[in-house]
Amino acid sequence: MDEALLRGLTPSVLTILVRRGADFAAAEDAVQDALVEALRVWPNDPPRDPKGWLVTVAWRKFLDATRADTARRRREDRVEEEPAPGPTPAVDDTLQLYFLCAHPSLTPASAVALTLRAVGGLTTRQIARAYLVPEATMAQRISRAKRTVSGVRFDRPGDVATVLRVLYLVFNEGYSGDVDLAAEAIRLTRRLATAVDHPEAAGLLALMLLHHARRAARTASDGSLVPLAEQDRGRWDTAAIAEGVGILQAALARDRLGEFQAQAAIAALHADAPTAEETDWPQIVEWYDELARLTDSPVVRLNRAVAVGEADGPRAGLASLAALDPSLPRYTAVAAYLNERDGDLATAARLYAEAAHKAPDLAERDHLTRQAARLNARRRR
Repeated sequence: MDEALLRGLTPSVLTILVRRGADFAAAEDAVQDALVEALRVWPNDPPRDPKGWLVTVAWRKFLDATRADTARRRREDRVEEEPAPGPTPAVDDTLQLYFLCAHPSLTPASAVALTLRAVGGLTTRQIARAYLVPEATMAQRISRAKRTVSGVRFDRPGDVATVLRVLYLVFNEGYSGDVDLAAEAIRLTRRLATAVDHPEAAGLLALMLLHHARRAARTASDGSLVPLAEQDRGRWDTAAIAEGVGILQAALARDRLGEFQAQAAIAALHADAPTAEETDWPQIVEWYDELARLTDSPVVRLNRAVAVGEADGPRAGLASLAALDPSLPRYTAVAAYLNERDGDLATAARLYAEAAHKAPDLAERDHLTRQAARLNARRRR
């Protein structure tokens, strides 16, 4: 049974049902029923036209459900419109589902979950495991999202920027359990980049590939975090880096710079350096300047302060940091790092310990705690 084939066909089949008049929630239920039927039938009797088979069965499942509805007269009108069996057009409507799942009325968490379910073809159980929440909780979240977008028509152009933001959120969720969300985000973004002529779609794909290429080196054998400067660059995925750089160069050549392209350019400069010492920090600072201009994000300015500290010295980095709000996430960790670079070990150790208490996850907390302990040990010698 080709699970990848089923997952690849799911978005198109779902979109066809919605275009025929089924509301999103009912169409999604019908498609899931059709997939279950495919798992039962296909191993012994594979269809010649898998997509056409799924469309036919899903539409019948939808009709079976609607016939039981109390509004029989309105539903019977749809029954009469059932198209004759035959080959389905070779059109990929997946892009429409991206836009629907990134509907502005949905919360980011709901948009991500709905994208994984409708476009990614993941089950509710798989999504729940990836998010480390009970399956019932995720089922409720997806059901609310489906109700929200039910009745939304595909008669207006979608917002590519919103779709890209949702995919970026999927990627940043990382991975856990049997669903690798980072790899899933790359797969979905790759499909989007081929479906829409938009340099930022290519920029996001390049950014994901370049970050994902360093994944194997980010943690030690005991699960502890390994900072970028200390990573074994021999463990980086050179094929993914080469692909990401190629995609980025093609996007930049179109002279329509966006934030994902700028982020990818920074990641490419890190990936291009044979050693941490050979990193082109002045150019990275220039890209952070571009990124700050595009986003006006305080988080970008925080990262820029680190780059300034590397390019022009820790005092310059601390001066850039002083202009920012100390309540920013990871502000204290950056201050600790720059103070250590400046030789103020007592202040750095105190700030590392303070940052550990504010860390968003256990791995980062443990890393910062070890940094504080390392400096305190040095001071006692």
